[in-house]
Order: sequence, then structure tokens, then C-alpha cells
Amino acid sequence: MDDCTVPVMNTGLRGIDVASSKICDVRGKEGKLIYRGFLIEDLAKHATFEETCFLLLYERLPKKNELVQFDQSLKQKRRVPENIFSFLATLPQDMNPMDVLQMATLLLIQHDPDATDLEVKTTLFSAENLIAGIATITAAWDRIRNGKKVIEPDNSLGHGANFLYMLKGEKPDEETARFFDTSLVLHAEHSFNASTFTARQVASTRAHIYAAISAAIGSLSGALHGGANVRVMQMLKQIGSVDKIDAYINNILSSGGLIMGLGHAVYQTDDPRAIILAPMSQRMGQIANQPQWYELSKELEIKGKAAFKAKKQSEIFCNVDFYSASLFHAMGIATDLFSPLFAVSRVSGWSAHVIEEQFAMAAPKPSLYRPGAAYVGEYCGPDECVFIDLDNR
Repeated sequence: MDDCTVPVMNTGLRGIDVASSKICDVRGKEGKLIYRGFLIEDLAKHATFEETCFLLLYERLPKKNELVQFDQSLKQKRRVPENIFSFLATLPQDMNPMDVLQMATLLLIQHDPDATDLEVKTTLFSAENLIAGIATITAAWDRIRNGKKVIEPDNSLGHGANFLYMLKGEKPDEETARFFDTSLVLHAEHSFNASTFTARQVASTRAHIYAAISAAIGSLSGALHGGANVRVMQMLKQIGSVDKIDAYINNILSSGGLIMGLGHAVYQTDDPRAIILAPMSQRMGQIANQPQWYELSKELEIKGKAAFKAKKQSEIFCNVDFYSASLFHAMGIATDLFSPLFAVSRVSGWSAHVIEEQFAMAAPKPSLYRPGAAYVGEYCGPDECVFIDLDNR
């Protein structure tokens, strides 16, 4: 192979705007996250997940009667086709929940005959079907893989509380339900991350929303995108106790490793979602009689930031995964369900982006995503290769 100089490319499209959007604004320097004009702090404090879904899908907060209708529509769609459960029962119990969710999500289309019409009204119906159905599938898979009976949804409960009920078989207390609902609001949208870009790219081909959301779940399953809070929880368990934090930090920083949950590609201050999640994690630990995970997290945050600044002469900040790990763990949720939980929430944002890609921002019609690539030459040199027959190679 001849030596050739490979041009340095801007990898990962970082810093490159690829589309216009009215859905979400992430202001990294200011530490602000905005859904359709509303600060995440205000939504987390005042809005339910159902209100947030309506905002993302319909571009405004609902009126009271609209919220009632939307809530009823989601509740009607909680009951997924029975053959999905039959399918789940055929899978190996140790199968990755993200792979299961990606496969089963596509099956939700079977009772949605208008999904391929690609009209705003039908796609909104499909989005509601996905928001309700992905929650049911996630809870059902955890029951099935543990040899337990699938729990029927309880329509007296809101979306988040009902998910916890279907997962565990008992209704959550009011405080736990509120914390979980808030966590869904916090994870619902975050602009053009990898999975959202994947959903929009698939949508740009005029594929239906089920294909786009399934592809987004596949993107989320990758180690560089989803699963960070899984690794945070694994890290906390590895450390074990507050008195072992210093040794852990020294070992990580000296070996060039990462303190999971610290650092973010966009925020240059603490992630506003982490600030909201921290006291929830603390209180949830008290409710579950497991205060050690929050205490360990808090001490690790303080010492980790100080050690990073001393070694790197720069600041590092908390991201959303740092405290969501201990929060979900205290709720009794299996660690390998943390990424599916992300999808249970983010499907609302993904759906909003699919709708925007196909209907709202494209004029007169959607533009197929077709980026270029810098070709850097053949293995036989800078010129075109001469074909050599098989006997003479």
C-alpha cells in the first residue's frame, strides 16, 4: 500500500448544524435546556409527562380538555396486541433489553393500518401509539424474562405511575410516582443527539414513524450514546463506600479513565437536569432506606470535580446520568432497564422530530439526508486501479 496523507475530517458532525428545528434548544454555556420555549426547570416543576408529550408533539401546552383527551388516548393505547407478549416469551431471558425493545417496537404497527399514509394526523396517532406501547413493552419484558405474569395497565394511573405498576405489580406511592414522572419529563428531549439524528435521517427517506423510532432505539443501544447511567451505577457499586472514593479517583485519573456521569459534549456547566435529579435521588434513597447511593454519588461528585481540576486545570461538570442512576436504583428498577427507560421517555421527543422532519420544516417536501464523504484514495495509489485477473494476483 502506498503512503498517502489522509485529510483530518470534522468527525461526528460536531459543531455542524444540519437542520432547523423549533423543538429544543440546548444552551451549553448557560446550562439551559428548553423545550419549545419552556425552561426544563419550569416543566419539571409544573408539567406532567403527558403535558410535556403534548407540548412536544402539538407545539404548545394543552388546555384542560385537550389534556384529558390526550391522556385518554394514551391510556387506550396501553394495551398492545397480545401476540407481542407471545413473541417476547419466545426470546432468551438473558437477551439485551434494548435489542428486545427495538424488535418489539416495530410490532406495534400491526394495529395501526394508516401508519404508512404519512399524513400529520395519522403520524400523530402513531406517535401516541409508540409512547404508550414502548412503556408497556418495556415493563412486560422485565416481567416475562423473570418468569412473572404480565400486568394489565391500570387506567386510574398516570403514564409514569402506571409504568411502575406494570413493572413491579404494585402501585407506587405518590412521591415515587411524582419523581419518576419528573424523570420522564427531564429525559423527553435533547435536540440533535445521535438517536434523534438517526430518527430524523430515517424519516427523511419517507419511512414511517415506527421504522424511525426503531432505528433511534438501535442508535441508543450503542455504548457511546445510551447506557451511561448503567455505567454510573456499576461504578458506584464498584466503589462501594465513601472511604474508597479517593483511591478510585486517583486510579481512574492516573490511568486516563473516565469518572462516569461527569462531563458532557455540550454543557459547560452542570447539566440542569442533574441539578433537578440530585435532590430526588437523595429523597428516593431515604424512602427506599438506601441512602448510601446518593451519599456516595454526592461525595464522588465533589471529590471528582476537585481532582479533575487539580490534574487537568479545567472544570468538569455533572451530566444527567450521574444522579438518574441512583434514583432509578432506589426505585428498584433493574440496572439493565435504564436505557429502555430512556426510550420510554425520549420516544416523545423522537416522535416530535420525525413529525418536524416530514411535515413541519421541509418545504416544499422533505430533503433526503445525503451527506458527502472525502474519498482518500485506492489501495493501489492515487490513480485508478488496474484490474488484474485472479490467476495473476
